[in-house]
Amino acid sequence: MATFPDIHGKTLFFAFILTLLILMCFGPSSVEAQGGQLPRDEEEALEEVAEQVGKKDWNFSLNPCDGNSNWSTPNRKEMPLYNNTLTCNCSYPNGQCHVVQILLKGQDLAGVLPPALAKLPYLKIIDFTRNYLSGNIPREWASLQLEYMSLTVNRLSGLIPSFLGNITTLRYMSMESNMFSGTVPPQLGQLVNLENLILNTNNLTGELPPALANLTKLTEFRISSNNFTGKIPNFIHSWKQLQKLEIQASGLEGPIPSSISVLKNLTELRISDLLGEGSNFPPLGNMKGLKKLMLRGCNISGSIPKYLAEMTELQILDLSFNKLEGIVPNLEGLTQIEFMYLTSNLLTGSIPDWIESRNNRYQTDISYNSFSKRSMPSSCRETLNLFRSFSERGKLEFDECLNSFPCLKDQYSLHINCGGGRTIIGDIVYEADEDLAGPSKFVPTRDNWGFSSTGDFWDRDRTTKNYIAQNVSMLGMNDSELYTRARLSPLSFTYYGRCLADGNYTVKLHFAEIVIRDNKSFHSLGRRIFDVYIQEKLELQDFNIVQAAQGVDKVVVREFKAVVRNKTLEIRFHWAGKGTTAAPEGGTYGPLISAISVKADFEPPSDGKKKILIVVRAVALVLFLILGILWWKVCFGGRISREQELRGLDLQTGLFTLRQIKAATNSFDVANKIGEGGFGSVYKGTLLDGTIIAVKQLSTKSKQGNREFVNEIGMISALQHPNLVRLYGCCVEGNQLILVYEYMENNSLARALFGQVEHRLNLDWSTRQRICVGIARGLAFLHEGSTLKIVHRDIKANNILLDKNLNPKISDFGLAKLDEEDNTHISTKVAGTIGYMAPEYALWGYLTYKADVYSFGVVALELVAGKNNMKYRPNDDYVCLLDWAFVLQQKGNLMELVDPKLGTEFKKDEAIRMIKVALLCTNPSPALRPTMSAVVSMLKGQTVIQEYPLNPSIYGDEFGFEALRGL
Repeated sequence: MATFPDIHGKTLFFAFILTLLILMCFGPSSVEAQGGQLPRDEEEALEEVAEQVGKKDWNFSLNPCDGNSNWSTPNRKEMPLYNNTLTCNCSYPNGQCHVVQILLKGQDLAGVLPPALAKLPYLKIIDFTRNYLSGNIPREWASLQLEYMSLTVNRLSGLIPSFLGNITTLRYMSMESNMFSGTVPPQLGQLVNLENLILNTNNLTGELPPALANLTKLTEFRISSNNFTGKIPNFIHSWKQLQKLEIQASGLEGPIPSSISVLKNLTELRISDLLGEGSNFPPLGNMKGLKKLMLRGCNISGSIPKYLAEMTELQILDLSFNKLEGIVPNLEGLTQIEFMYLTSNLLTGSIPDWIESRNNRYQTDISYNSFSKRSMPSSCRETLNLFRSFSERGKLEFDECLNSFPCLKDQYSLHINCGGGRTIIGDIVYEADEDLAGPSKFVPTRDNWGFSSTGDFWDRDRTTKNYIAQNVSMLGMNDSELYTRARLSPLSFTYYGRCLADGNYTVKLHFAEIVIRDNKSFHSLGRRIFDVYIQEKLELQDFNIVQAAQGVDKVVVREFKAVVRNKTLEIRFHWAGKGTTAAPEGGTYGPLISAISVKADFEPPSDGKKKILIVVRAVALVLFLILGILWWKVCFGGRISREQELRGLDLQTGLFTLRQIKAATNSFDVANKIGEGGFGSVYKGTLLDGTIIAVKQLSTKSKQGNREFVNEIGMISALQHPNLVRLYGCCVEGNQLILVYEYMENNSLARALFGQVEHRLNLDWSTRQRICVGIARGLAFLHEGSTLKIVHRDIKANNILLDKNLNPKISDFGLAKLDEEDNTHISTKVAGTIGYMAPEYALWGYLTYKADVYSFGVVALELVAGKNNMKYRPNDDYVCLLDWAFVLQQKGNLMELVDPKLGTEFKKDEAIRMIKVALLCTNPSPALRPTMSAVVSMLKGQTVIQEYPLNPSIYGDEFGFEALRGL
């Protein structure tokens, strides 16, 4: 008899052993033809089964138990998707036989699941993997005594029936890649012998039933690509024998529960694309036997734990698309690891020597991080992806592998035949893109473009053909040369155009599905779903080529507008865990792109115009220098204009014209006004490419001068962090001082907490906790993480902005000053906001990072209480909210501070922790205040909060604490 078929990408060892055990129990006649005969009722049942599933090649004139090729076409190694096997047990008295196994795998059967199986009472194993069966699971199956049931890759629909809970003999059940909907029935918790439960890629909803905790024998549990709700359940700790856990794009929310730590037998853990709040790295230290670890897109923050080095059997490590910070720990001891992905995090420091020294057998991707540029390797290798890996003065840089080709002249178009050869369509030449790519590779294909490839197919034998898709049928569309092959990725890849002249461009993306089919076959059952980003803006979410083109082998072109700044354009394709991974076969999922066309929306200058422009620029430069000297000597005594100062800065921003700004804001229409700052008004605007912006128009009466303006732009443009507001650019025409920021949909924290009633937001406790930690992270980056060490000086609720997901971002660096490394503190004129200023700064102008810590403490207190520090006074005995908090601390009654609007819907331990951290931060003595990195750790419960007795006398009697607490 043939070996057991491939159910989930590879031959399942359990299924093979189970089959052998069953056959051994029933005797050798289950394998060899013995001449025994089936009872007539079972023969009739097989005839019904054939009719119901649509199988027409069974010859009922022959004995099904003779083992002839009519009834048994075993699975061959060269045909892993197919199996046609019927097995009998003929060890019963009088040579009686019974059907114990039916394998109909990859037969393209287009019928329904056969109710007649219920008439085969000895049936133990059924496998209908990769067919075209429809309908639901027949109720008649409730009487079966199955031990193995695979319905993988069909078009079954409806609810998962509760009567499956009656088949308590089941040890393996897979319904992967179907269209089942509704909730998982709690009756499945009755399957106490179940070892493998696979529900991937359906349309299942609702929460996972707690009754599943009864499945204590589970060794494998997979629920990826569904629409479940709720959090990852804590009851997974009941599955102590679990070896494989897969929860990718399931719809479930984070954080990953700490109860996962008890799963010591795990060898494969895949969790990705979690919704909801994030968390620190989950406690996995007990899982010494892990071979494959994926925690991708789980919103995990903090540092990479050092205990990963103890997982000596680890072969794949994927921690990409998180918010991991700090340095990469020493994982040199992981000698078995072949693939390591740390892509798109916030990692800093130097690239470890052990990563650089790994040979080409190991694939490592550390792209999209902020490593020190000083640690850039001297040479490049194909298996180490360093695309966008470095940060210089807070600005993302490219590695030398990209910069090896200097931009000799500006380009105005880019055309690529993705995955294919050089092709001419009309007067457009599409450049060839035939590199085989790989799991972690940057390909500088030409001097003006390249691409970065990230990820590998986990359930497929790795070959050099994995990253280029080839058409599987004759193509009849126009310009078919662009669509015969396409670039394919199991995770993410980025096309990078360089040397493009700055300005507006039209980007056309050409798609055609050339792998999935539309026939009545399992080859048509794949669902390819992915996202597309242009200049890191999400342009297409959950994009499905077949739906968009209304069929396979059909072209769909999507057109977008993009703004090129700094001569670069990035187009990124990303798989977020959705869609099928086993249909039509493993390794056909992930983003697919056929061709890219980029063209400037403006006319490039002709050679003649260029020469004139060079002369004009040269003359203008001379005149500019002369005027500058006269201006310096006569008018301003040596002051440089703000325009020159700005253009002298190494900004990662764009310079906008006043005309663009007026068009975006409708000439600063009062209807678009969204705020009033200390230096002027803020307006909402929309650029021509659809980007929504916030425009800060600095008042001509503002005391902020040229130098301050330049400082603000210089510092913001050099900083990149999820909790810092992003600066798009500025405008410096005439007497106008204008900043252009990313638009924050939910305005400021001050308005959300205690603005006008119609503007207030209902911030639940988890959101307040997340906001508090986010602010702390942003300040920790300013103080400790960035190359430029910055004191903000004006941290307050008005300067904390909230995006559409209520993530906090620190804004307004206009008052920030660079710290001089040789100084212990900065002595300067006082500039800040009453109610948030630290005492030592307000009284003596003594400024250190601890002034920001104090201000943060006030904001944290406002978050807990939902009240403004200066405007809240319980009675005349108190000066402000902070004053009241100090008194409640002395009385041991801190819970009175919690916002009554929260009711009982908050975590008491977290509230107490936040209050204690706030009070520690607002200690009158700066020496006793923690650093912001310590604050982050305390807010997360990782560090014990040090409490000090309040001693207001440290400033002396001449001022008194009564004066201090109102500042």
